[in-house]
Amino acid sequence: MASSSPPAQVAPLLPPRVALAAAAGSGLLYFLAFPGIDAWPLGFVALAPLIVALRGQTPRRAAWLGWVAGFVMTMCGFYWLLEMLETFSGFPKALCLVFMAILCAYQAGRIALLGWLTARAEQRGWPFGLAFGVAFAGSEVAFPLLFPWTYAATVHQLPALNQVAEFGGPILVALTLVAANFAVAELVVARLQRRAARARLILALLALPAASALYGAIRIPMIDARVAAAEKIQVGLVQANMSLLAKRKDRSEGLRRHVDLTRDLLREGPLDLVVWSETSVMSPQREDLAPLVYRLEFASRLGVPALFGAVLVREVEDARKYVLFNSALLTDLQGQTVGRYDKQYLLAFGEYLPFGETFPKLYEISANSGRFTPGKTYEPLRLGDKGLATFICYEDIIPSFVNRIVNSGETDLLVNITNDAWFGDTTEPWIHLALAKLRAVEHRRFFVRSTNSGVSAFIDPVGRVIKHTGTFQMESARAELAWLRTSTPFSLWGELPWWLVFAASVGLAFWRRQPPAQRPEAAPGSAAADPGSEPALESGPGDEPAPPESTPSE
Repeated sequence: MASSSPPAQVAPLLPPRVALAAAAGSGLLYFLAFPGIDAWPLGFVALAPLIVALRGQTPRRAAWLGWVAGFVMTMCGFYWLLEMLETFSGFPKALCLVFMAILCAYQAGRIALLGWLTARAEQRGWPFGLAFGVAFAGSEVAFPLLFPWTYAATVHQLPALNQVAEFGGPILVALTLVAANFAVAELVVARLQRRAARARLILALLALPAASALYGAIRIPMIDARVAAAEKIQVGLVQANMSLLAKRKDRSEGLRRHVDLTRDLLREGPLDLVVWSETSVMSPQREDLAPLVYRLEFASRLGVPALFGAVLVREVEDARKYVLFNSALLTDLQGQTVGRYDKQYLLAFGEYLPFGETFPKLYEISANSGRFTPGKTYEPLRLGDKGLATFICYEDIIPSFVNRIVNSGETDLLVNITNDAWFGDTTEPWIHLALAKLRAVEHRRFFVRSTNSGVSAFIDPVGRVIKHTGTFQMESARAELAWLRTSTPFSLWGELPWWLVFAASVGLAFWRRQPPAQRPEAAPGSAAADPGSEPALESGPGDEPAPPESTPSE
């Protein structure tokens, strides 16, 4: 039960400046381990400096250290934001740098929350390891990000470590890496506390990623066998590589490229489906006329069912006058439109004006804000008796959203259409691909991604990239995939367990642990008196509680 006595406080292991440097070092290692740089072995150690730095800190100080780690990581990892802001805003580079720093300062709040929750729980008597683990999982699921990311992406190149995602998504994958980081941190903490490292604890922590890899080694051949027995499908994808300005200035050129590249694919053999990118058909069409216009313009002559991006228009009787839809349309072999999905996660101000749908008169103040409106249905698109779970742009890096679409109807294939040309020839398209790959593992289906300028890819149900394009190149590709319809634990419960973990982390932060009953003082030389034999998880010379009068404020 809760206690009114002051929370326990242990002394920090590191001096303030050293702790700050360790936190910044974690942010840098996090960036280097992340996709784009892809120094993936650092994923097993990148969090260790932060873990050591957080030991014994006050919640305020721990939040600051976490924020520093997050800010270094995001300022390095999102470096492409500066060029994007400079290109599309027209503001000077110095001002764009300020905007970038503000955004990264917010994104760093996720790691600040991790630090704060951990320190609060430690002060209330909970074991540091438990506090950090639940705070890590809770902060990953609960903190809202403009550009979502997950620590699991650091090992996107290691399929064996990713297979547990079918149980717990990217957070479960990330927690196996956290265990390895904790093992490394224990070696450092033991040295700082001048005690023997807890060998059994280290082995137990390292057993978690080892068990994950062993599960993956067993599970991958099982999935491969299922794929071998499944009904096959020939799928093509088209990457037209139209620049953002060219897409708007020469809309017919974009359509011509998509049609020509599709015909090139068909010369290599028949296809069951071809996938074009987001807004690949740029000319806006009234939504009631679009099926007829697109069938006459190109779809009836393609000779293959096609899934393509389009912009649809609907007139409305308010200050907006019209609204737009960022849509994915599916046509059959005759060019008839048989399905439509409208993007739901829209970019504020660029695609829509916040509260503009509720209060349309806001558009009289901000006339240049986007008039896109979100879709309302999660139903997969139907191609005959097969279901295509379809999502647009960065919707494919939101596990809960993809999970909802997959569960809204029978699905046999995952499809994403996107346009990453906004970010230039940077690491961002590769980061996007890495973050999206786990959707294939979570739902055990093939995944097709067609992007305007790369990276387009075919991904198999264990997260391996079968084939991918380069960036900023006009390309097409084809692959033999399989229709798969199965259910995984993650598709059933999604992120619900992690929201419960977040609730638990908040509970630990505010509910003080009852101290264990006092034991008789051990005789000198006994096992209980030897801190190197079986110490408690949080024992050590550096962890003695401070007297009540020295308890820092929170």
